[in-house]
Amino acid sequence: MTPKLLTTLKTYSWPLFAADVFAGVTVAMVALPLSLAIAIAAGADPATGLVTAIVAGFLISLLGGSRVQIGGPTGAFIVVVYGVIAHHGFDGLVLATLMAGLILLAAGFLRAGNLIQFIPEAVVNGFTIGIAVIIATSQLKDLFGLQIADLPADFLHKLPALWAGRETLNLAALGIGLTTIVLISLFRRLAPKWPGLIVAVGITSAAALLLALPVETIADRFGALPDHLPIPALPEITLARLKELLPSALVIAFLAGVESLLSAMVADRMIEGRHRPNAELIAQGAANIGSSLFGGLPATGAIARTATNVKAGGKTPVAGLVHALAILLMLLVAAPLVGQLALPALAGLLMLTAWNMSEPHKWREHARLPVEDRVLLILTLVLTVAADLTVAIGVGVALGLALRLRRRAGPPDDWETPVR
Repeated sequence: MTPKLLTTLKTYSWPLFAADVFAGVTVAMVALPLSLAIAIAAGADPATGLVTAIVAGFLISLLGGSRVQIGGPTGAFIVVVYGVIAHHGFDGLVLATLMAGLILLAAGFLRAGNLIQFIPEAVVNGFTIGIAVIIATSQLKDLFGLQIADLPADFLHKLPALWAGRETLNLAALGIGLTTIVLISLFRRLAPKWPGLIVAVGITSAAALLLALPVETIADRFGALPDHLPIPALPEITLARLKELLPSALVIAFLAGVESLLSAMVADRMIEGRHRPNAELIAQGAANIGSSLFGGLPATGAIARTATNVKAGGKTPVAGLVHALAILLMLLVAAPLVGQLALPALAGLLMLTAWNMSEPHKWREHARLPVEDRVLLILTLVLTVAADLTVAIGVGVALGLALRLRRRAGPPDDWETPVR
């Protein structure tokens, strides 16, 4: 359970440091707009996204079990965070995140990191696609610039509300959002090593400002961003509140654990390395505790930012530390400038994020799965979108494990009924 940072520092060098600094700054440029967009989509203040990327991102790299893992707020948490804030308030989210951190710490010390292999892949794919659908629909209001006073949180009620507000379509907002999507796609194809997200969002936001387009910015809706980190503080803790928030804390811990370990596994394949799963869980626990103390959001390993780190030349956890410090520097120095980013541009960024989360290149593989796995995937997806993520995970994991036990309990393929 030794952090990878301690291992890599034994053979550290100036060339490695130069590579890590370049990669860390590159990832920070990607993480900045994503962190803001994720916080806004989750119904939180945009500054909480930056706080999470700074505090949790630093702790995940400091204590984690992967050489190149980058942590922070991710799209998978948007649905959970939105629901917790809607039902329990932001203070409830902070306490649930703190509880989730403690659960993850316990899981790491109990060496539960290897248990990820028992979670059915169909369940992971089902709720990931479901979350992508929810994220995409949640961004339609800002992408189209619709004027809807109270947009329902529930997916089935949200669609009629969006349709009812179609008369308020803002073509300028739609143009900014679609242009952002096109620019991000072009940068990924033509200049994959560039921080295309911040460049694309910056270009379209600047265009909206210079052309005086009727497009809402972060500062317009939320006011000025703070230019400092908040003072850490414990949330109000009572026994009744702990009981009330335990289901939400378990879901946050489950998502953080699964996504971080999946991200670490993807990173292993990219660098031909091997992560330490239990150290990673301990880091996720510490990161979520730290984020909650600073009033941030739940955090986990981010697959897209981790891949960006590898492609930019990151070699050790120092790159992740630099990424967190670079975002902190941007917060301290450029908060007013960040506040001028256009909300339709961030909506376009999240629409593309949702599309990538759904992994369309794997849809044909999903269609060729055994019937039982296809049903499990679709059931998890439908429950995620139409019901609740807690229900989706619980039902999906239970049915998936039951299917695994059923298959193992059957006779081997070459078994024949004996003649008696």
